[in-house]
Amino acid sequence: MSETSGRYRHRTADATVTLTLDGQPLADREVVLEQTRHKFLFGCTGFELVDHANGAAADPDAAARNADLWEGLFNFATLPFYWGRYEPVRGKPDTERLLKAARWFAERGHPVKGHPLAWHTVTADWLLDLDNEEIARAQVERIERDVSAFAGAIDMWDVINEVVIMPIFDKYDNGITRLCRDIGRIPMVRMVFDAARKANPTATLLLNDFDMTAAYECLVEGVLEAGIQIDALGLQSHMHQGYWGEEKTEAILDRFSRYGLPIHFTETTILSGEIMPAHIEDLNDHVVDSWPSTPEGEARQADEIERHYRTLLAHPSVEAVTYWGMNDAGMWLGAPGGFVGVDGTPKPSYHRLHHLVNEEWGTPSTTLATDAEGRLRFTGFLGDYTITAEGRRADVALVEPGEARVEAALG
Repeated sequence: MSETSGRYRHRTADATVTLTLDGQPLADREVVLEQTRHKFLFGCTGFELVDHANGAAADPDAAARNADLWEGLFNFATLPFYWGRYEPVRGKPDTERLLKAARWFAERGHPVKGHPLAWHTVTADWLLDLDNEEIARAQVERIERDVSAFAGAIDMWDVINEVVIMPIFDKYDNGITRLCRDIGRIPMVRMVFDAARKANPTATLLLNDFDMTAAYECLVEGVLEAGIQIDALGLQSHMHQGYWGEEKTEAILDRFSRYGLPIHFTETTILSGEIMPAHIEDLNDHVVDSWPSTPEGEARQADEIERHYRTLLAHPSVEAVTYWGMNDAGMWLGAPGGFVGVDGTPKPSYHRLHHLVNEEWGTPSTTLATDAEGRLRFTGFLGDYTITAEGRRADVALVEPGEARVEAALG
């Protein structure tokens, strides 16, 4: 925790924990302290673990290893709710399978986000059979149904995705673009946020986009001026065309933090292979026969992963970072962007982030001592801790940065 005195002070607390055992101060005793969970959300897609959570993995042993690797880095999952795949036939949503997956993560202490509730891409083809009023009704019904059904297992949603481009999207016809073109961006945002808020009033609701230009700022400002409540801003950071670097990342953070909203980096990708050519405007247009990870690329990826995560953790507005796929097998666009290679072997980036999350920014099992009055002092990143001594255990939480005074009884 060498940098906690400066760069990450907003992430840490100076804790004084007064420990008691059977009602008496635990004076001058050795105890074992361990952080069990970060408050900061280190996230990743959970798409690849849905079959495992349902007991339906083609290779159960490999799936179990993958789950262990996932939990070695992450404490926050994003699950897929792309309408065209979730409900390809109207009235037959994939609720049971996704709900079981969401509960699998939640039971392990990992909050879950659903992605997305409204998007013009991978949307339901059957919307094209409806007029715009019927599309709007179907979209609202879909949101109210799914947000209600998953409440308690999923209490965070990317409510609407990529609204900046939504009404002008021209790759192919779809019902959501038709509707957004008809009613406008801000009424579209209001409609879907109102539906999600009605279905789960306590949920965290995000507006999410890949467009980091002033167009997204204008949208955010228009939405806020219209009185629509956004709980967090989602910023995508797919770096298929090269690492952004600290200067660009910090400039984006400063621009979007001025709204006073928590920021989630919702979709991060950093490659360990050849970088996509800069002239490509739509990343989907880059199609290659093979896109392998390389030793040189893996070394570069590990360094860039560390730089990116350090930059985000240092900014007080950032509450979450979600990496867009742990494994190269199944990565978006076939890109070598995962922490784990196609053969199931963790890359250098996996080990680098593991060290940062669990050691430099975490507290692995550490032996400390109480003072004569049973007080244990330590500086730790915000989150949950266990303290064990004499075969007994106490759980404590560091919730806010600064000084923290806690009393805990070993039970």
